[in-house]
Amino acid sequence: MSKSTAWITGAGGLIGSHLVRAAAQHAPEWNVVPITREKVDLRDDAAVARLFATGRPQLILHCAALSRVGDCETNPELAEAVNVHATRHLSELGAEIPLVFFSTDLVFDGVKGAYQESDPVNPVNVYAETKVRAEEVVLKNPRHFVVRTSLNAGVSPTGNRSFTEDMRRAWERGQTLNLFNDEFRNPIHASVTARAVWNLVRVNRPGLYHLAGSQRLSRWEIGLLVAGRWPQLQPRINEGSLRDYQGPKRSADTSLNCAKLQSLLPFQLPGLRDWLTQNPQEPV
Repeated sequence: MSKSTAWITGAGGLIGSHLVRAAAQHAPEWNVVPITREKVDLRDDAAVARLFATGRPQLILHCAALSRVGDCETNPELAEAVNVHATRHLSELGAEIPLVFFSTDLVFDGVKGAYQESDPVNPVNVYAETKVRAEEVVLKNPRHFVVRTSLNAGVSPTGNRSFTEDMRRAWERGQTLNLFNDEFRNPIHASVTARAVWNLVRVNRPGLYHLAGSQRLSRWEIGLLVAGRWPQLQPRINEGSLRDYQGPKRSADTSLNCAKLQSLLPFQLPGLRDWLTQNPQEPV
């Protein structure tokens, strides 16, 4: 039997590349087509429409995004084009098929933490604002999914797409990282994210889901864990606080409640601490 075709946009990025790699084990029924910037510019509606008409995918996993908060602040027009317009166009092209859109825990203002899917969003930066608008577009279609995730660890094809890669490069340059003890996330390894998403596709229960690690950790705690993985780099970190931060507004606690998705998965979502312990040889 011929396989169905799945597009993975942003396949050159962190989560996209892990989805491509994980397909052989967790989604062998799909013929995966990586969609990278070299293959098509998602801002070019006509080019994307031609590729869609030729390829006729039966599933779209839409990972492509302008995801660095600073880049979105300095170029909000590009953020709107990549994060909202391209998502809207893909949703229209894929109106009759499942589409999974990747969003972020930063859609929340971080006042309370342990956010559920039913909690109201309140973005505090341009990146999160564009993700909220894109979520609204995607969720208008009952066939489509939105997956909000947190910090994803792991190795990307370009070596600069994950928070752990950013930390490693900083330590290789001899930099000291200032990490807050009162800013909380639920970090997860991208390989776990990919496995969970392929399972969600197989269950085929469209809607809004939170997908993150099971342990709520401060930036400082995350730094200690990651530093312990690379002692040879002599990593240096300072313990700081959001109270002393003078930059653009940050969300203090965007930890996610993932019970809705967990109920559909055949495995437990691990926290970053547990994942590192259980996978001592895996790259982060």
